[in-house]
Amino acid sequence: MRRSHALLLPFPAQGHVFPLMELAYNMASQGFIITFINTDFNHARLLSSTTTPSSINFISIPDGMQPEDDRNNIAKLCQALMTFMLLHLLELINIMNIQESHKPTCFNADEGMAWALDVAKKTGLRSTAFSPASANTFTSLRSVPYLIERGIINEHDGSAKKPGQVFILSPGIPPMNMDNLAWNCFLDSEYNKIMFQYIVNNNKAMKHAEFVMFNSFYEAEKAIFDYLNSSKMLYIGPLLAKHSSSICLSRRFWAEDKTCKSWLDEQSDNSVIYVAFGSLVILDERQFQELALGLELTGRPFLWVIRPDITGKDAIPLPEGFSDLIGDQGKVVEWSPQQEVLAHPALACFITHCGWNSTMEAVSNGVPFLCWPYFADQHLNQIYICDVWKNGLKMVRDENGLITKEEIRDKVEELVGDEGMKKRALALKEMAVKSVDNGGSSFENFNTYINAMKDDNLMLQE
Repeated sequence: MRRSHALLLPFPAQGHVFPLMELAYNMASQGFIITFINTDFNHARLLSSTTTPSSINFISIPDGMQPEDDRNNIAKLCQALMTFMLLHLLELINIMNIQESHKPTCFNADEGMAWALDVAKKTGLRSTAFSPASANTFTSLRSVPYLIERGIINEHDGSAKKPGQVFILSPGIPPMNMDNLAWNCFLDSEYNKIMFQYIVNNNKAMKHAEFVMFNSFYEAEKAIFDYLNSSKMLYIGPLLAKHSSSICLSRRFWAEDKTCKSWLDEQSDNSVIYVAFGSLVILDERQFQELALGLELTGRPFLWVIRPDITGKDAIPLPEGFSDLIGDQGKVVEWSPQQEVLAHPALACFITHCGWNSTMEAVSNGVPFLCWPYFADQHLNQIYICDVWKNGLKMVRDENGLITKEEIRDKVEELVGDEGMKKRALALKEMAVKSVDNGGSSFENFNTYINAMKDDNLMLQE
């Protein structure tokens, strides 16, 4: 019998690529042939920084942009993906369909690339969408008709009729602020309009998805999964809780500094503040320096991930004499092996931008949060952490929009001194781990998907 062959296509951003790689690894372990399709640009970055498993075949196609183009311009990137990458993807699948030994049987697209589900439909592939963000974020993106019908947004560009307006999809679901939705969180109105149209187009293509899978688990988002109430919606996470120790992927586009592990080994249990803001957050120089002084002010050991581009400048503007000031108190790295760091017993708390991947990683290790959201879904994730799960605290800005060094010191002390906070974090960890263990709800959902994709007689649902 011919083995099932799955094509996986992530949105070309780090926070999207690596969760889908984890899914690819899981599928390969179930006997699937896996072809993972990156853009040429990200393919080169991946191979230069990651040891990739032999069970996954990594290939690439052009993203439609020039080498010198700014791929952090999300609007321009999205336009290129739908216009040019679509054609390359169609050509690739048609060629693979001709070659019997490479003929794919199913297609799994990042929900940010849902337009590609149209290509899968045209080429006869059964298709699934995967959401690397929360189920609540996914649902907010699909709520465009609801928001238009109720007069909350403008139909032509998705702009909020009342800036800052909050809406609730159903009782029990956390409120969502219009200004933080994916198509409204940029300062440029034309930029927002392009993003809105991209999302509208993706929404139309979602009808081809036989399943939608989430890197989440039932207890984390109970209200939203009850609201969705569909056998097509499968939570299968936290993915990183299942294979964090066995997968041979660094999961990052930057080289990890593993010296931080030996430094952590020298620290007392539940003592270290871990600070990391993901791959996109930019801090202005004043806020960056205030954070540095705040960490020193806590008097606690800290591990701080400082990307070379974190302030958008060539040089890292640490306060003068900072290294001498902190001595052995702190360890600074450009990138860390985050799963291993969060699993370390020395960790006391995590100062985070609240990206969903980082959130699920910390939840899976029972680490309490200090929340510092930057944009988009990170604000909604903060609501889950602080108001639903209650295993973290919000950082509060002063009248000038600054998170002061005193606020950092005080919130660290409040969080670390709250025994209930740690207990709730550990309780949620237990639920997360149980969900992906044999017999858990995420485990069973994943098996449902695997068995369906191996069944050639199951027809696409329209």
